[in-house]
Amino acid sequence: MKTGYLIKRFIPYFKNYKWILVLDLLCASLTTVCELVFPMLVRYITDLGINDIASLTVGIILKIGVFYLILRVIDSAVNFYMAHTGHIMGSKIETDMRRDLFSHLQTLPHAYFSDHKVGQIMSRITSDLFDITEFAHHCPEEIFIAGLKLIVSFIILCGVNVPLTVIMFLSFPLVFVVVKFFNSRMRKAFKDQRVQLGEINAQVEDSLLGIRVVKSFANEEIEATRFEGGNQKLLDTKKTSYFYMAGFQTSNRAFEGIMYLLIVVVGALFMINGKITPADMTAYLLYISTLLATLRTIIQFTEQFQRGMTGIERFIEILDTPSDITDKPEAVELSDVKGDIVFEDVAFSYEADMPRVLSHINLHIPQGKNVALVGPSGGGKTTLCSLIPRVYDVSEGSVKIDGTDVRDISLHSLRSAIGVVQQDVYLFSGTVYENIVYGRPDATRDEVIEAAKMAGAHEFISALENGYDTYVGERGTKLSGGQKQRISIARVFLKNPPILILDEPTSALDNESEQLVQASLEKLAHGRTVLTIAHRLTTIRNADTILVLTENGIEEQGSHKELIEKGGLYHNLYQLYATL
Repeated sequence: MKTGYLIKRFIPYFKNYKWILVLDLLCASLTTVCELVFPMLVRYITDLGINDIASLTVGIILKIGVFYLILRVIDSAVNFYMAHTGHIMGSKIETDMRRDLFSHLQTLPHAYFSDHKVGQIMSRITSDLFDITEFAHHCPEEIFIAGLKLIVSFIILCGVNVPLTVIMFLSFPLVFVVVKFFNSRMRKAFKDQRVQLGEINAQVEDSLLGIRVVKSFANEEIEATRFEGGNQKLLDTKKTSYFYMAGFQTSNRAFEGIMYLLIVVVGALFMINGKITPADMTAYLLYISTLLATLRTIIQFTEQFQRGMTGIERFIEILDTPSDITDKPEAVELSDVKGDIVFEDVAFSYEADMPRVLSHINLHIPQGKNVALVGPSGGGKTTLCSLIPRVYDVSEGSVKIDGTDVRDISLHSLRSAIGVVQQDVYLFSGTVYENIVYGRPDATRDEVIEAAKMAGAHEFISALENGYDTYVGERGTKLSGGQKQRISIARVFLKNPPILILDEPTSALDNESEQLVQASLEKLAHGRTVLTIAHRLTTIRNADTILVLTENGIEEQGSHKELIEKGGLYHNLYQLYATL
């Protein structure tokens, strides 16, 4: 992305802090004035000392000293403001950007997270934005100070000696040539470094989350070798970035030496020919020192600038990723939900150029009915259920709840009406209580306990070391599969949705845990519209309707008894399951 475009996208973040920025730039102008006044004072004292030493009295020297002392006090005060409040402004902007990035990530489709490593995303939301604080504070400040110093110094130096000033400023384009040459290379090197850092984050996350598998296969050495490979790649990207940084700094250091040489030689020749006085030459050298110090600051800031640009670019890359599941402007709120669900000639494919997962699905699930979905893997069972809460949108046709197309309903009210219990239970790092109350954050503790009782979880929770305040570990690692599943069921009990989707909730459990969880699920399903995806066919014999879904669509439907008597695909699947 072009630098101008990145800055244009970044500038709106200053809107809430514009007065802090204005005051910061005002302080920057005061520090510049304090710095530029000093050479003029030295010039004045030197001129008096050379031309009329008798007029250089103690009184004049003290007045100059007091005046300059006042300037330094002002300079110290405004520098404190710039260093303190300016950095806080930068931190607030970084915080705002991180908030926007996280909020946008919440709206991205499941496919985005399937295609991108979590470690890479974490890198963008954390370390990529660290440099924004310094960038947001120093970028306008340094540009403003540099511009002000160049303009004011040029005016003052022209008043001292026009030819020498013109000669000096004509050499400045050389700096911009060097900056242009190294900038693009530094940007690329910094971006490569960020990408590789994200890869390391992803690799560490993958290895640590799978630490039980690593240890069970005694593959610690393999993981260490993999990590070392990524670590060395990061080192290589840093070497490249440091190479261009060193070249950039060395080139500018050489330019600085040439500038000093040019001014000293040409200035001395001018002084010999009477075109500049010793006092003016002294002031000139001091101004040159100020300008070159400014140039050094800009050079040092260039690295920070490129790091900031890299962070902004990677920020915008995610922010510009479209959210394909969004509310329509006229979306309605779903209220007083009955739970009547209709699929009308539904077709779906994950990508426009990919084969269809579902075709011509027509289905009516009346309010309060329990419908089970069975069939071979890849038949589209989970996909069909995912169309109801709009995890995905249909490619053709429509899905309706109580007669309203789900695409016309606000996402929040739609998903609030649907509870999902999955095979792969996800518990957040926190306490048992925090994981259950996640189903309805405004619930009371008594309501949480009642939900746990309904889910058959209260007894084992009470037996834990700290009861409901027991820490469950990362992803619930301190609990068994059955315990985690019952907590997830308690979470849905607390939510109390009229529509329930059970996605193979007992397939990963042992027989004892399955019986406990199945009993909880039967309580949960009572009085709700339920869709159950099942591989264990014994768990769905009491379903009102069983649908056999294959890649050809709904091939059979009916009750367990009807389908067994039919002797078709369901009968064969049930016989196969019974022999296992």
